[in-house]
Amino acid sequence: MQPDIYYDMSNHDYHRGAGISKSGLDWMEHNPSQLIWSQNAPRDQEALKALDFGTATHTMLLEPELFNQQFVVAPELNMRTNAGKAEWKEFVEANQDRTIMTFEEHRKLMIMRESVFAHPVARMIFEANGYNEASIFWEDEETGELCRIRPDRVINLDGQPVMVDVKKVAGLDRFERHVEEFRYHVQDAMYREGYKAHFGEDPLFWFLCVSDTVSAGKYEVEVVSLEPEWKDLGKEIFRENLNRYSYCRRENDWLHVREIKRPRWA
Repeated sequence: MQPDIYYDMSNHDYHRGAGISKSGLDWMEHNPSQLIWSQNAPRDQEALKALDFGTATHTMLLEPELFNQQFVVAPELNMRTNAGKAEWKEFVEANQDRTIMTFEEHRKLMIMRESVFAHPVARMIFEANGYNEASIFWEDEETGELCRIRPDRVINLDGQPVMVDVKKVAGLDRFERHVEEFRYHVQDAMYREGYKAHFGEDPLFWFLCVSDTVSAGKYEVEVVSLEPEWKDLGKEIFRENLNRYSYCRRENDWLHVREIKRPRWA
């Protein structure tokens, strides 16, 4: 894989491509052995058919042309009747190659989509000149490692590049906790590093947060960025994780046992 930006690479090919991604660095923080496990463990194909509301939201907003290829909406059925159950069974058998959404799930998703476009900054993000789902590969100067990122959307605001990542959240009041839990500050650092490595420019990085829980009858939407101190910490952790990955890969050192601590409640 050559360092470059690939505008037409599928999500499937990106995730199976060479180089280390942010999700790979998450395993390095946890335990390097888990990175090898994540690459080799078999997938339960039946479990993959279950609806992931975050994926559905992402596809609807960023790849709407793929939505009908990946998802199908079931008719509104009365599952308390034998006729309704029979129709459901027939519908499932006829759509085994797509993820099935219930009528109610699709109704909720459409309201969430309209909520996004009701927000002035979120609407501006989708109306501004830009592109979605491009894959950037670059060689890290410090370690020589091939790294990769796939920003949801990149826009240009009067010469200032902005990278935008869509996050489905369980209530916006929990997003700060999600940043720490899912290491979004590390994502912020790695994505800005990758963009600068390829384009030679420092981008802004925004999170477009979409709540899937109702508050006063609405699905709240907000666009946020992290404070500088949080970004600096993310960059520090990103470098530590990448250096650890580089060492493990060069030394073929993947045999690690994580020591866990006795919990306080014990």
